[in-house]
Amino acid sequence: MTAAGLLAAPPAAAGPQTCNDAFCVPGITPNVVLGSYCSNTSYFVFGTAVAGPSIRPGRLVFCGSPRRYEPRWFRSPPLAGIRDEGSSCDGSQFAVAQAPDGLFLACVPMNGESLWRRGDA
Repeated sequence: MTAAGLLAAPPAAAGPQTCNDAFCVPGITPNVVLGSYCSNTSYFVFGTAVAGPSIRPGRLVFCGSPRRYEPRWFRSPPLAGIRDEGSSCDGSQFAVAQAPDGLFLACVPMNGESLWRRGDA
């Protein structure tokens, strides 16, 4: 009987998991050099920076392409954690987030409401 108990599957996690800050967001790239080139501006775009003349070590950065120039690592606005695209982001203006599938999201006010929308658009 003891052996049967050891082979049983572990209990499933109870309820949905939440992530409300950068510490629980998966796929963050470590040791990024601020201003260096990066490749993906749509999915898993966040990183943490190494120390340099203009940045403290561990600072959150993101891979972006302003005006469609070659993408580079920039200082990130506050990261709200994991959010669903199209959900409300009232109270999170100027923040960014990551969707469960890794999509880069930004809180965008438009037509009287603030929603999490694609950050690469």
